[in-house]
Amino acid sequence: MGGRQVLAARRLLAGSLDGALPERDRVAAAYAVVDELGSPERLWELVAELACGEGDPGAAALLSYRHVLGFDKLLLVDAGPQHMLRAHVWHAGAGGTGREDIHNHRSVLASHVVRGRLWTELYEEVPEERDAGRAGAGGGSLAAARFEESLAEGSADWLLEPAGPARLRLTHLGQYAAGTTYALPAHTLHRAWCDTEGPTVTLFLETGGARRRHTDVFIPGGPHAGAVPKAPMNVPGYLESLGFLADLLRRP
Repeated sequence: MGGRQVLAARRLLAGSLDGALPERDRVAAAYAVVDELGSPERLWELVAELACGEGDPGAAALLSYRHVLGFDKLLLVDAGPQHMLRAHVWHAGAGGTGREDIHNHRSVLASHVVRGRLWTELYEEVPEERDAGRAGAGGGSLAAARFEESLAEGSADWLLEPAGPARLRLTHLGQYAAGTTYALPAHTLHRAWCDTEGPTVTLFLETGGARRRHTDVFIPGGPHAGAVPKAPMNVPGYLESLGFLADLLRRP
């Protein structure tokens, strides 16, 4: 279902990512797909088509929402359990809760920065005995509360189940400007944030049929609410957000 650009995106996703790929190959293929679809002209054509009502805007709106960090998650292509392609629109001055919690995903992810700039941090979990005695910029670790996050049955809310304390070490800090792409295996602990004065746009892909039941979330600031509600967009709001994004992608 959908117009020419939607069908082309579906074909690219299926041709590159369908099947039982080893994770390393899936990461590389996901990188290539978002790098191709994330060119401003290609993405504009897809978003403009969707903003005119192509595809299934009713279903897409139900899976699109404003994230607590202040950016819009707009579903572009839902290819069943295998692939989900979204646009993330980070609005300057939109507010939110600050940097996201450190987390991983249920499947391989790839992100292409279309406009603006994004920062990312990568972490590893370290056993307490390995961390003992290490301090300073290169050796210290971060204490955090660990949770298992899953989707609540019958709603769009995310449930957080406490899973004990943890210690994390920062392994990478990166800044991604417009035109750059990164891809991560499902288990990789990370967080991202935007610090630009103008809007930042990223094209975000999750891919893989064998998805984990839950994700791991690490919260340095202490306990978290047991359920985080998500309010899905309605169809007019979804189409309006796509129209805004299409206009944004045409700006110099």
